[in-house]
Amino acid sequence: MREYELTSPSGVRRAGRLMAALALAVASACARRGGGNGIGVRQMATPAPRASISSAPAGDWIQMFNGRDLSNWDIKFAKHELGDNYNNTFRVGGGLLEVRYDKWTAFNGEFGHIFYKQPFSFYLVAAEYRFVGKQVTGAGPSLAWALRNNGIMIHGQSAESMGLNQDFPISLEVQLLGGLGTGPRSTANLCTPGTNVHFGDTLITRHCTNSKSKTFDGDQWVRVEALVLGDSIIKHIANGDTVMTYRGPEMGGGAANNTKPGVLVAGKVLTEGSISLQAETAEIDFRKVEILNLKGCMNPEAKNYKPYYVKSDPASCR
Repeated sequence: MREYELTSPSGVRRAGRLMAALALAVASACARRGGGNGIGVRQMATPAPRASISSAPAGDWIQMFNGRDLSNWDIKFAKHELGDNYNNTFRVGGGLLEVRYDKWTAFNGEFGHIFYKQPFSFYLVAAEYRFVGKQVTGAGPSLAWALRNNGIMIHGQSAESMGLNQDFPISLEVQLLGGLGTGPRSTANLCTPGTNVHFGDTLITRHCTNSKSKTFDGDQWVRVEALVLGDSIIKHIANGDTVMTYRGPEMGGGAANNTKPGVLVAGKVLTEGSISLQAETAEIDFRKVEILNLKGCMNPEAKNYKPYYVKSDPASCR
């Protein structure tokens, strides 16, 4: 299903079909789980007119990257303390959020992540990126998998809770891959450091699952989005096409090494979490990182009511 088309500098022209797909996904999740931690029938049955996500004003999107500096972000590299922007890897240049390895002379597993300071539970997050440059010096043949490979980490642990030597946050990785000019290489894949997910009713424990996206060779700009509804439905979208759908994220599995004791609780359901961007040995630019919060006041009499919200937060009403 094609849900978006790239048409403007602000990112997308959002088609009305998204909310129909969203409503079906929510209804399916509620039917399967009897309400659970998802969106209950009572909550969805509001007398106010419902609006599609496409109706959200551009000003309602939170610009996570402001184009000037890295305020509202925390940086964590494996083997380094929180806040140490090792070798000035994450930087801002020409209005872009850049990952650069020009100051590195070797690589010894110092994978990095930059965390947005606010967690979210129901949202649509988007990043517009392009791969540039080369892989870090010293990566070696064992890291060939990391060529033009980074990610958007969603439903993650906090930066503060990561272990000093931890390589990847417990999270769901919306994997960003650039084409290598050698054949198909999809983007918006799923990798699961310290997590597992469900495809339908089946628990998936393999680390990575490829999407059905196109291959994007060269240094072209690509927009990847993740539509996240708590622990019910998650969709990956690449340049407007839905390329993967899954549900029921929970902690478990491997690929998140050297975590602090007690942080990884196998089977714990993930309903919200941090959002971070990777520095995984590949240089990359982000010209936009933005998020539309889908949880808030659903009382139409409140001043901060939004008709496109899908998750009620009565405490936020004013």
